[in-house]
Amino acid sequence: MRWWDIGPVLELERALFPDDAWSKGLFWSELAHARGPGANRRYVVAEEASSEEASGDEGGRVVGYAGLAAIDGTGDVQTIAVAQEHWSTGLGSRLLRELLTAATDFECREVLLEVRVDNTRAQRLYERFGFEGVGVRRGYYQPGNVDALVMRLSDPLSAVQGMTHGSQG
Repeated sequence: MRWWDIGPVLELERALFPDDAWSKGLFWSELAHARGPGANRRYVVAEEASSEEASGDEGGRVVGYAGLAAIDGTGDVQTIAVAQEHWSTGLGSRLLRELLTAATDFECREVLLEVRVDNTRAQRLYERFGFEGVGVRRGYYQPGNVDALVMRLSDPLSAVQGMTHGSQG
């Protein structure tokens, strides 16, 4: 993800998470930690192919994005989102795979994430990659006061290696 992606990402963010969407400032702050020698973030976007893209011009519409923070050997999935018309296409798996690859690049020994307790679709995706529930954060998502399930992947390197052999996703 680059600075010019923030506008389209914000549109998708607001469409998918109207009650607790990230702000422009939060995305800028995260991207500031994704560049340079001390970088500890990785953000990616997925774009829908366009006719101009096929001819080498502009890319298509942003249909997904994801981000990971890595601190002291622990990765934390900050966000992952896929436009609703791209659900069940494998895009969420591809984005998560990118984040887990980044976690191994950052030498993370584990990866954590929070997911809404009512988002069973996302929970199933994470479970397919080996994440397990380890706790609940009460009232984590505001303003709706929705609980978050905390999930943990204890060996991202093995998960990434398994994915390259077709056993995940």
